[in-house]
Amino acid sequence: MRKTIEWKEEYLVMIDQRKLPQKLEILVCTRYEQVKDAIKNMAVRGAPAIGAAAAYGMVLAAKNIKKKDRDEFIKNLESAKNELLITRPTAVNLYWALNEIWNIILKNKNRSIVELQEKILMKANEIALQDINSNIAMGEHGARLFNEGDAILTHCNAGSLATVYYGTALGVIRAVFKDKKDIVVYVDETRPVLQGARLTAWELRSESIPVILICDSVAGYLMSKGEIDKVIVGADRIAANGDVANKIGTYTISVLAKENKIPFYVAAPFSTIDLNIKNGFEIPIEERNHREVTEICNKQIAPKGIKVYNPAFDITPNKNVTAIITEKGIIYPPFSVKFKKYKK
Repeated sequence: MRKTIEWKEEYLVMIDQRKLPQKLEILVCTRYEQVKDAIKNMAVRGAPAIGAAAAYGMVLAAKNIKKKDRDEFIKNLESAKNELLITRPTAVNLYWALNEIWNIILKNKNRSIVELQEKILMKANEIALQDINSNIAMGEHGARLFNEGDAILTHCNAGSLATVYYGTALGVIRAVFKDKKDIVVYVDETRPVLQGARLTAWELRSESIPVILICDSVAGYLMSKGEIDKVIVGADRIAANGDVANKIGTYTISVLAKENKIPFYVAAPFSTIDLNIKNGFEIPIEERNHREVTEICNKQIAPKGIKVYNPAFDITPNKNVTAIITEKGIIYPPFSVKFKKYKK
């Protein structure tokens, strides 16, 4: 396991997740526009990873802006921020991280350009470190919910690749495996981009955690046979009432888990909880390119010209969520009440 995102003094390096599992390739970013494209085109993905990448994108913007006038410098930074903001609409960590950076800029707007550059880098490093520490804490809290011998189902990728390091849902699984090695993890392939098959299966196998890859449509059958004990997923945004936006297909799994009386857990840092969004209906859902559905590995699998609907996320209602695992602890319903308590 290595860091997905890392600052190297003058530039940002990230694992190019589009190339996995066939090739482990490192993407080097020296300009914020490269970070913007990496987020938009899913070279980097996963809400916490997107947030950290965007923060470092602002570091690169500050580094490369040639304006000597401080007001012009800040104006250019604002333009970079706005460009990064619109890359992925659903993941709230993107907005959170950029707002954290922008607040630092506003608080230090009377300082020199060099001092502003230093402050922005310090904040981006803080965001990255906070993500790592949050994931490790989540793992420690969440591990208490699992037992020796559990068969665990997960959907999409909420592992080290979706964060700076360690992972949210997979961070919990890593912590469980460390203490209770007799577990098995079922991984949904996660159509249409196959983050489960390409990324989660690769992560788990590389760490010798027992893993079984299944088609998305197999999950319900396994649950009906009593072969799944727990479900755990990540999240891209959680509304104030506990509704969860996560990779498309998550809602279906939550319904199947509820029908079969299987605990359904969500692991996410507290920064993923958006208290400004009342419920899941208010969460913007990104719709992606039709080619993700009509092609696999650039090979056409559907009739040319077919109409496609390709939402990247769906909404799991809070009634289907057993608990939300955060770095602050395990949060049980009623979520709206508990969120306010933990926010203090």
